[in-house]
Amino acid sequence: MSAAEGPLVVGVDTSTQSTKALVVDAATGEVVASGQAPHTVSSGAGRESDPRQWWEALREALHQCGDAAHEAAAVSVGGQQHGLVTLDAQGDPVRPALLWNDVRSAPQARRLVDELGGPKAWAERTGSVPGPSFTVTKWAWLAENEPEAIRATAAVRLPHDYLTERLTGLGTTDRGDASGTGWWASGTETYDEEVLRHVGLDPALLPRVVRPGEVVGTVRDSGDLPFSKGTLVAPGTGDNAAAALGLGLRPGTAVLSLGTSGTVYAVSTRRPTDPTGTVAGFADARGDWLPLACTLNCTLAVDRVATLLGIDRQAVEPGTSVTLLPYLDGERTPDLPHASGLLHGLRHDTTPGQLLQAAYDGAVHSLLGALDLVLDADADRSAPILLIGGGARGTAWQQTVRRLSGRPVQVPEAKELVALGAAAQAAGVLTGEDPAAVARRWDTARGPVLEAVERDEEALARIAGVLSDAAPLLERQPDQR
Repeated sequence: MSAAEGPLVVGVDTSTQSTKALVVDAATGEVVASGQAPHTVSSGAGRESDPRQWWEALREALHQCGDAAHEAAAVSVGGQQHGLVTLDAQGDPVRPALLWNDVRSAPQARRLVDELGGPKAWAERTGSVPGPSFTVTKWAWLAENEPEAIRATAAVRLPHDYLTERLTGLGTTDRGDASGTGWWASGTETYDEEVLRHVGLDPALLPRVVRPGEVVGTVRDSGDLPFSKGTLVAPGTGDNAAAALGLGLRPGTAVLSLGTSGTVYAVSTRRPTDPTGTVAGFADARGDWLPLACTLNCTLAVDRVATLLGIDRQAVEPGTSVTLLPYLDGERTPDLPHASGLLHGLRHDTTPGQLLQAAYDGAVHSLLGALDLVLDADADRSAPILLIGGGARGTAWQQTVRRLSGRPVQVPEAKELVALGAAAQAAGVLTGEDPAAVARRWDTARGPVLEAVERDEEALARIAGVLSDAAPLLERQPDQR
């Protein structure tokens, strides 16, 4: 480990599959130590995970960082959004957390939208039209299906809240993560009492929403964590807001994140209210807004297609006239929670590589379709798209985004942007700086720019046509097939 020029800070990313920790020099942005530990997700009817796994994974990741974690002056946690964590009076999980990609609450989501004024009213109230990913719909599902769990619940938290509370002993959240619940009103930036009454959730069970830049507490005596006593704890935030901090985003820059889910987002100074529900009107972690569109099926869906074909994920071939809509887990954009994958145009001369390219095209088409809605009207649509996430370094992903967007693509060299953003937030509580300015000082967005190519209008029109023609089939409920 090289000698640090400034104080050390820790940024944490607790994602769907693992928890990662980075120890970062607050002066230079150099990552001086890192650690990672996995956790599991159920593969049954829903997507669930025991929050205690996240804590054990955090402990393991921090211990992998060695002495550097002990020297850290501040820590912040970024985490997967929307997950419903229910705790009993002793602070233990009542049941496994319902994760963001658990879509069993689709009926409750539709009913809540109808019962509280329709999509436009929800967009004006909370900034978003809640789909089955949103926490409020998961609470409604739990109330219907496991009322005994509701009765045992003494506190309701999001994934990043759970870890922050275990660090400090205090129940807090931030505006970025709170904005993904469906019970936080974006206009007033307070919990929405009418929504909470409607779903039977006592606001006393919810964490305090702290201000950007606020120190929420210090690390308490928590077993064998390697932190020194008095280590400051920053608010933390949801994963997309943390990645926005990690990139030092300015308003108008488009980000396309390729992970388990795919997301498109940009920082905006205007509060978003999209009544179609395509764009979620999230808050960011600084005081601005983070309009975002999300797809459930991204890298995992494409990798699954490659596995079924028995070829490498990069083994794509051009010239396909096949359309593949890779909705293997339902879909969020477009809003098709009960959809399954659909293949159209298969011929004798279709190759496995062409089929795989069609899967890439289908996944990217869903994301680019929402990009114009995410960006403000005055945003520069010729500027590079920042490509991040696990798929960003894959040539097939890069070329597909270039070909279907017609825009340049920049691939930041920095890895683990969620953890880096959390580290920038931790550095901000030490120095009083804007954490996005900290990240820009660290030059985290630096990376090669791939020049624009001509947009593939034929492929875009073909996919849109198949999606339109197949809409009645895709929208059917499972028992209607």
